Amino acid sequence: MEILKFILEGKTAFFRVPEVNTYYSFTFGNVHKVALLGIFGALLGYGGYGGIGKKSMYPEFYEKLHQLEVAVVPKKDSKGYIGKKIQSFNNSVGYASKEQGGNLIVKQQWLENPWWEIYLKVNDGESEKIKLCMLQKNGIFLPYLGSNDHPADITNVEIFKGEIADEDEISQIDSFFPDSLVELDKDEDEIIPFQYAEFLPVGLDKQTHMYQYEKFVFTNIPILCHQAEVVCTNQKNIIFF
Repeated sequence: MEILKFILEGKTAFFRVPEVNTYYSFTFGNVHKVALLGIFGALLGYGGYGGIGKKSMYPEFYEKLHQLEVAVVPKKDSKGYIGKKIQSFNNSVGYASKEQGGNLIVKQQWLENPWWEIYLKVNDGESEKIKLCMLQKNGIFLPYLGSNDHPADITNVEIFKGEIADEDEISQIDSFFPDSLVELDKDEDEIIPFQYAEFLPVGLDKQTHMYQYEKFVFTNIPILCHQAEVVCTNQKNIIFF
């Protein structure tokens, strides 16, 4: 199989969690599939959430790209965790707040210096378009890491061949993977283990357009068994979702 690999990074990122409290808006701890589809859609010039209901029940980018299969590999030394910091800034357009002066103080939690290796299966027309767009560096819109305050840098675009890994050769998964599909060997005592887990969006509900979630894990703990297709590429064992 053909696989597109690239580095996705930036100074900051904000993948907004829909549930907020009174004072802050929080971010997911890593890039998720819906955000990646949005980045691909921006490069191809597809419409976003503003077009819902005109031609489709979904945003155009999601309608055309939801079938894509991606894998995410964070920095090895990060252990899946990216630092966060609360940022405060003013929105003073006049209609942002009912307070005197119309000034709204926005407080958001941003990821700092995010970095991921992204893998995309090139197995249909849309993924072929994305491959050519990245290799030729001719995207329609600028990609962002969550919002236009956070420009995305896409570098090290490469094409690899991938093969389904032999069961006997799989001792560890190098990417994020759905927790429900992999059983870990937690009795292994020859390593200093780490495990990062987070519920991340994997799709949109057709009726409400709310996120559909799945628990993902990144760990150095060896695996006992799995129910997913493990692909070996770029000297890594990864799981697409």
